[in-house]
Amino acid sequence: MHGGRRRGRGRRAVRARGLLAAALLAAGAGGWPGEWRVGAAEVPSAPPAVASRAVEQGIAVELEIAPLAGHPGPPGLREGQDVAVRFRVTDAAGQALAGLSPAAWLDRLPAAEVAPPECAARVKELAGGSLFNQAELDLNSYYVLALDEDAGINVVDPLFGFGGSKLLTSIPLLSPGEDWALAAGRRRLFVSEPDADRVAVIDTGTWKVAAQVAAGHRPTRLGLQPDGARLWAVVDEEAASLAVIDASGATGASEAREVRVLARIATGKGPHDLAFSADGALVFVTNAGAGTVSVIDARRLEKVADLRTGSRPIAIAWSPLAAAAYVADEQDGTIVVIDGRRRAVAARIAARPGVAVIRFAPGGRLAFVLNPRESTVQVIDAETNRIVTTGTTRQGPDQVVFSDQLAYIRHRGTDTVLMVPLRGLGEAGRPLEAADFTGGQHPLGEGARPSLADGIVPAPDPGTVLVANPADRAIYYYVEGMAAPSGSFHNYGRQPRAVLVVDRGLRERGRPGSYEATVRLPGPGRYRLPFFLDAPRVVHCFEVELQPDPELAAARRRSAPVRVEPLLDERTVAAGTAVRLRFRLTDPASGLPATGVDDLVMMAYTISGEWQVRAPAREVGAGIYAAEFVPPEAGTYTVIVECRSRRLPFHLSPRLRLEAKQAQGAKDMKATAPAAPPAPGPGPGPGSRSGTIEP
Repeated sequence: MHGGRRRGRGRRAVRARGLLAAALLAAGAGGWPGEWRVGAAEVPSAPPAVASRAVEQGIAVELEIAPLAGHPGPPGLREGQDVAVRFRVTDAAGQALAGLSPAAWLDRLPAAEVAPPECAARVKELAGGSLFNQAELDLNSYYVLALDEDAGINVVDPLFGFGGSKLLTSIPLLSPGEDWALAAGRRRLFVSEPDADRVAVIDTGTWKVAAQVAAGHRPTRLGLQPDGARLWAVVDEEAASLAVIDASGATGASEAREVRVLARIATGKGPHDLAFSADGALVFVTNAGAGTVSVIDARRLEKVADLRTGSRPIAIAWSPLAAAAYVADEQDGTIVVIDGRRRAVAARIAARPGVAVIRFAPGGRLAFVLNPRESTVQVIDAETNRIVTTGTTRQGPDQVVFSDQLAYIRHRGTDTVLMVPLRGLGEAGRPLEAADFTGGQHPLGEGARPSLADGIVPAPDPGTVLVANPADRAIYYYVEGMAAPSGSFHNYGRQPRAVLVVDRGLRERGRPGSYEATVRLPGPGRYRLPFFLDAPRVVHCFEVELQPDPELAAARRRSAPVRVEPLLDERTVAAGTAVRLRFRLTDPASGLPATGVDDLVMMAYTISGEWQVRAPAREVGAGIYAAEFVPPEAGTYTVIVECRSRRLPFHLSPRLRLEAKQAQGAKDMKATAPAAPPAPGPGPGPGSRSGTIEP
């Protein structure tokens, strides 16, 4: 590359969390990843339901908890609600403190009669990361997702492992995934499944597939509108159409509604790529097989133009600075500029045949154009619509992603990732310089089944990225300034074709000094929200109360096991005698007696577990059931019941303790046996008297 190539040199201030991640990875503990952030804007939210303020050593911390926009619900906070938790940190003069790394948790308070641990002590426990002493919600967590070559997604928790494994769960799909799109609130993940003709909707709160949408024949490329309201899926490359899916449904458990196809729009023969205008009003679709770009009105869901752009338009990207879409034509070797206002071709920029990838760096001014055929990268300035610099890369550059400072270029023909500084790029006479690092042991494009999704994504800490290497069956974590990745974690025998990060952590978003995370609130009750800042030192615990959600509470009652109440006045019984026990069964939803139950089983057992007996219970009254057992000997017995038809297993049953005593009048046979007569001996002869011989 022009200007030379250097191997991982330079310095960058990395936050303490990133440094700790590097240490953990170097020790084989796995990565500390973040998410691919498409923008720094806050997640839209309603007015805050909770607002509080604390001042510690001159540092003010303001807490706001607000339902996400569109899902405000009744006043206050309730369980199952998706909310934005936001902290604003300022100094004594009211100046916002930016660039910090705060931590916070949502910690359920114990029962009123139990004193909670002191705030600083509890923060120390939570920050220690013990698996056995965790909060209800961790506002500092993020998860790495690997799109595997088989029909599944591995979810890895890089912060905590159990038994040496960091695999949190595996999400089964109907067929291997091809592309994915993460909703703005990070509560839903959409995954195309071409072989199953479906788009999976995954709830990232439970890591389960919440729905399967029949999008059409072989859905591939996915794109989410900037407002997150609709998902656009490329379906049936030959039939040339798009499926528009309603993605605006609430993700709270009590508000979720059906995800459905809103429209199908014909375009042109594919393959296709998608781009959206910044306001989401227009969708641009490349039709490589037809040599056109379709322009679609996203509000009216109708095509408004088919623009002839060249022989094979293969990739497209939107520049918010120029308010235009830039189209890479693989066969003609041109970049075609489409004016978003006039919906017409505004310019053509001569590049080289083979261009296949185009993406804009943050700000929308500099577009990186990759040419895998010729192994080159060209940079276009959207202010002048001119190529400002060209460089030679390694073999087959096929992906580029950005941090605030760098462009990271992946190569399918080698294990090398290039890092191109963005600062000063495009200035007259300035060469294209880059450093590089290795992304594993095998070429990054060497895998069983390529994916449309990114195999390299930035992590949240400055100058850090995650690189998926399918042939290595591993994901590597790189910190800028190092000559090689700081560490890696294996993908449990599967090939990671793409990598994604779902970030649950507090991040500075929207404005300086404002740190935000989006979460789904847990069950009702009283909670403490510990806030911790290392430098400047701030430790404070806010208090929050969550109300029950009526629908969730009703669902809990419907799915709750039958309630059991032992009807027993005396807990002392006689050993060896039949004990008749009665139980009242109540339906938890209606509160009425549970009648007609024919599978209630009673089990009695000794504390040692050496003896047990089971007996069926019969209904003897409205919701009253009786069963008998005979305790064989004195001792302590436990009685539990099971009723599978009413969702009550033995381990959830209330436990009844009985003390068995020996029956009154029972004697120990040894103690009451008659004494044996004296043994015969040489005593006195006939006529003699027995007596005491005195001296």
